Amino acid sequence: MLRFMPVGDSMTIGSAGEHTWRHRLWQHLRTSYGGPFTFVGPRETLYDKQTDAPTSLAYADPDFPRGHLAGWGEGWLHMAPLIGDAVREHRADVLLVSLGLIDLGFYTNAEQTAENVRAFVAGARQADPRVRMVVLPVIPNVRAEADEPFAAQVDLFNDLLAKCVADLDEPRSPLLLASRPQGYDIHTDTYDGTHPNAAGEHRIAAAFAAAMWEAWGLGQPYATGTS
Repeated sequence: MLRFMPVGDSMTIGSAGEHTWRHRLWQHLRTSYGGPFTFVGPRETLYDKQTDAPTSLAYADPDFPRGHLAGWGEGWLHMAPLIGDAVREHRADVLLVSLGLIDLGFYTNAEQTAENVRAFVAGARQADPRVRMVVLPVIPNVRAEADEPFAAQVDLFNDLLAKCVADLDEPRSPLLLASRPQGYDIHTDTYDGTHPNAAGEHRIAAAFAAAMWEAWGLGQPYATGTS
């Protein structure tokens, strides 16, 4: 069984009442991947914005495998020390990673964030030298429209992320840089300028699906409009 581990921040954990891009990708893989698979990870919660805490409230689909390694307000800085144990314990085969916006917004500059990417990759490979990883570039949010220095940091980090992927990719442990979600518009694909609405969830899921299909022949191209 192929074991995927979604890794991310608030855009990945999602909040109570959301489907999440994890759910959209799971739905897609159920019809496009020819073998058994699941989603794994040390956490299973959504996030409850009313209580400012994780919640175990039910997901939209009771069959959805809840496992992930994602947290509201967490970034590369937080996940790098955790990823080795998570990969080892949950025997993850493929990491689906969407991180960086929170780092650049609150914790580290572009160069420091890129160093945490390298530490993350090293930690994952120490746990499993054959683990595969797909990494999404940072999608600029509404802050980047009004804050030019922040926007410049996002652009610089995405350049450094591409360099990290090129430097660290290796045949036994492939490291893919997904394309920015096609057609993604923060004014129509988010509900607050940062977090994806249903349309944004589909676009993010499609970016991961496209990367795996194009590089590894895994699954199929994402069908727009999947519910």
